Amino acid sequence: MGAAATVGYHDGMDIDRLWAPWRLGYVQGEEAAATVAVERWRPGADRDCFLCRAASAAAEHDRPLGVVARSPQSVVVINRFPYANGHLLVAPLEHRGTLDSLGDEQLLDLQRCLAAWCRTIERTMQAQGFNVGLNLGREAGAGVPGHLHWHVVPRWAGDVNFMPTTAGVRVLPQSLDELWLQLRAAASGAVTP
Repeated sequence: MGAAATVGYHDGMDIDRLWAPWRLGYVQGEEAAATVAVERWRPGADRDCFLCRAASAAAEHDRPLGVVARSPQSVVVINRFPYANGHLLVAPLEHRGTLDSLGDEQLLDLQRCLAAWCRTIERTMQAQGFNVGLNLGREAGAGVPGHLHWHVVPRWAGDVNFMPTTAGVRVLPQSLDELWLQLRAAASGAVTP
């Protein structure tokens, strides 16, 4: 979907252009996932919360919502604004904003999902490491402070280049839809705790 092309420059230098047309909808603020109708919301769901929408929607809507897996207590979603290729969010099915609002069964299920998805991404995408993190509260950087979610960010040797530092740009080599297909195929029911 995205491609790199070398074009001539007026002073004889070549310049690389990175094309990522699949991101245009995000840049323009068009979220196809927000248009997915939910027939039956989970109890206590926030209808403006994309994680609640993902947790409540029927499985037929998994692809537009980026849902790669569900477990008895958790939902795993592709991050639509990723830090790196394969960036996932692991969240409880319920709209909960604090750790102490989760029961032991929920906490264990979330941790099992985190471990399983790290293994799956390591095997499928040859990730060499991971950043796994949780931001608690808006002041700590939580973009959705009312719905806990852990970030699973795959890492590779040499994956940090000059672009984020100089231009605030991240280069992702795979479209989110292609990532969804790859991870769903990898999951094949083996990642649920």
